[in-house]
Amino acid sequence: MMTENDRKSRSFMILIHLICWVLIMSFPFLFIFDQDDSSMDWQEYFRRSGPVISYCILFYLNYFMLIPKLLFRERQKRFLAVNALAVIVFCLGIQVWLRYIVPAHVPPPEHMPKVNPSIIFFLRDAFIMILTIGLAAAIRLNSKLANAENARRDAEKSRTEAELKNLRNQLNPHFLLNTLNNIYALIAFDADKAQGVVQELSRLLRYVLYDNQNGTVPLAREMDFIRDYISLMKIRLSPKVRLTTSFDIREDSRRQIAPLIFISLIENAFKHGVSSSEESFIDISFSEQPDSITCTITNSCHPKNRSDKSGSGIGLEQVRRRLELIYPGKYEWKYGTDNGTKTYFSNLTIWTARNKPYGSTA
Repeated sequence: MMTENDRKSRSFMILIHLICWVLIMSFPFLFIFDQDDSSMDWQEYFRRSGPVISYCILFYLNYFMLIPKLLFRERQKRFLAVNALAVIVFCLGIQVWLRYIVPAHVPPPEHMPKVNPSIIFFLRDAFIMILTIGLAAAIRLNSKLANAENARRDAEKSRTEAELKNLRNQLNPHFLLNTLNNIYALIAFDADKAQGVVQELSRLLRYVLYDNQNGTVPLAREMDFIRDYISLMKIRLSPKVRLTTSFDIREDSRRQIAPLIFISLIENAFKHGVSSSEESFIDISFSEQPDSITCTITNSCHPKNRSDKSGSGIGLEQVRRRLELIYPGKYEWKYGTDNGTKTYFSNLTIWTARNKPYGSTA
């Protein structure tokens, strides 16, 4: 099915062809004015237009038939043979047109060159026709390459959209698993509060399942979701855990951001930054600049052992893959542990207005 861009491109090409041939067909006007009375010599115009029309016919014979049906189907020998025959036929036809059908008014010069003028004109016309065939092949080949590139881009876009959808489908149960673990811990000592938390969870899940189905969401809406999620995660924190948050984001910010792009970073901080027996801390901050959004998280480092089932461990890998698909050339992500300390840091900056060198640095 032809898209709107395809229609515009096709209309533009037709317009270019028309303009080019109108200019070419206007060229004989430079030679057909009678110098005595400045009148139009239409017979001479038609005489000179004959070769131009033959070039046009040969061009489109190749453009619409010979090139796509022979050259592009690996039938080069037949393509060359048919064009050689066509050039000979058209060149002879031009000679017949110029000498017998519409002969010139001016008699031939008294001193004729030693070489037969017909041969010279024949070779000249053959050369121009070969250039015409080459031009048709070049234009058609360029069009074919452009269509192939557009098809490749469409396929890449479809593949990327499918991969993003798959990543989002994986992210939803991953998010749900971590949240249910918190509710499970709460039920053990405060069943009434657990009921209220279930309502909060339903609000979060509504955002995860429905509100984020578009490619982007307003930044303020995403920050509301993150605040609610942090509030829910605080349920399991003991007095030994210090949690600080900072949101330097406009409350009405309409800047668009990919949904759930930061949540796995926060999940990772709660999973690996909290210890049941040691002093722990988690610092989460968001800031909004005119051309970028920055998420900075630092936390104490308490890696979980293999028996811990509070998460699947795929969150950070999802973040990396989504950044590569959604923000190529527009993000910088640095993360790792500080040397000599048990502190883990993650600093993610997404440029929303310009390209930057991108990547992730562990």
